[in-house]
Amino acid sequence: MSPKAVVAWMESIRGEVSVKQACELLGIARATYYRWKTILLTKREGVLTEKIRQLCAQHKFRYGYRKITALLQKEQSINHKRVQRIMQLEGLQCQVRMKRRKPTGQPTHVAEHQLKRQFQADAPMQKLVTDIAYLPFGGKLLYLSSILDLYNGEIVAYSIADKQDTALVLDTLNQLPPTHGAMLHSDQGSVYTSLAYQEAVKGKGIIMSMSRKGTPADNAPIESFHSTLKSETFYLEGLTSTTTAIVERVVRDYITYYNSIRIQTKLNNQSPINYRQLAA
Repeated sequence: MSPKAVVAWMESIRGEVSVKQACELLGIARATYYRWKTILLTKREGVLTEKIRQLCAQHKFRYGYRKITALLQKEQSINHKRVQRIMQLEGLQCQVRMKRRKPTGQPTHVAEHQLKRQFQADAPMQKLVTDIAYLPFGGKLLYLSSILDLYNGEIVAYSIADKQDTALVLDTLNQLPPTHGAMLHSDQGSVYTSLAYQEAVKGKGIIMSMSRKGTPADNAPIESFHSTLKSETFYLEGLTSTTTAIVERVVRDYITYYNSIRIQTKLNNQSPINYRQLAA
């Protein structure tokens, strides 16, 4: 029998006979068995460590040990504590998130706070949240307007521009598929309280909801997405000064990755699009 077969057999009968008895039956010394076992365990640990290192690099160190464990469990049975220990020893921890907050606009036509932090939805395009993020990484300041579906966290519309004006949010709004009866929640930024925007929302048959003044937690999901986007792209890769074209490409590539590939614990370790498709 090979060392690998011996160790596997010994593991299968653990508790039934002693190591001494099993070694006598096989005609090998206990010291030999323990040496083979140590070599094989070390080799397995090395293979697992390399697999974890590859997964961390593949996702640009955006995942902590729980998500790395979820990916590994698709191929093998493994305990999250073991993955956590290896990632700590190898310095493979998820990068620390940097959070930025933006000032709110001055309201003119404020909608009622109808969402009331009920961030769960039973179906796609039922509850939507929107916001604008600053992208101060290029030759000029850019703005990202996004709309997120609370059903699965998918970014269903977005626009990038060099002006934070009503045209930016209208362009994002007009990308939505038929959404009659949906709720769209935003903060009280001036672009959202503008008459032109609110008329466009009503024209689509959408119910408008707004956060209470100075309460960013009322719109936490989209705030969190924008923070995650910056943390997992610009901050993680150290892109503090780059071209406008690169900023736009990074954002577009990340949103594609976020929607199609990046798993979320709350979605049973599926990506937003996979979750929606499996639930259909």
